[in-house]
Amino acid sequence: MPSHFNSFSSSFSSSSLRTPVLVLGLLSALVLAGCGSTSRRVSYEPEDFDSTTTHTRNYAATEGQTCEAARRALLSQGYMVTAANADLVTGRKSFQPAAEVHVEVEFRVVCAREGGKGGKQSTVAFATALQDRYGIKKVNNSASVGVGAFGSLSLPFAGSDDAMVKVASETLTDERFYDRFFTLMDRFLEGGGADAPPDMPAEAPPSAPPAPAISFPVAPSPNRG
Repeated sequence: MPSHFNSFSSSFSSSSLRTPVLVLGLLSALVLAGCGSTSRRVSYEPEDFDSTTTHTRNYAATEGQTCEAARRALLSQGYMVTAANADLVTGRKSFQPAAEVHVEVEFRVVCAREGGKGGKQSTVAFATALQDRYGIKKVNNSASVGVGAFGSLSLPFAGSDDAMVKVASETLTDERFYDRFFTLMDRFLEGGGADAPPDMPAEAPPSAPPAPAISFPVAPSPNRG
């Protein structure tokens, strides 16, 4: 048998054996990649909507009094109030838990009137706190100089700028956090600090001074002696 035929048959058999091995290797890589991506998936806790006490609290007060108590409660804890009216209060506070981590909490309180029994005033307060987390991101910059007909020339001088970027945002759901806030609101309502000052009665205009008495001379009567 010619030698070139033997070499052809040997090369054909080796290539035919390598093909299934390559296919199996590719399939294994795809399966491993799929398993890896599946394990990295984030499972979010579903919203059950079965609790109405974490973010809400009822008060025997008007909407204005309730939101005023919320405003004073936020101010007493160092929040910067960004909006305040009879049915809405928002505030923001900054934290620095680490050297390169910045956290901001935005607090929002909505006051809504509820139908009280026996004509009593009742208001429900809805409180929500949103936490934004920021981190420092370094951006590398390289210098380039235009050199006539040669175009731009990149120089080995490099610098970096620090930029604060948002890395996470989350609504706080800790019941103890909101319980402490609502308890502080109770203190302002019970102490009367949230009550608006009563309208002062209009001051009566000063009365005009009495007119001076006018005397008329009386002629003496003739002596009839």
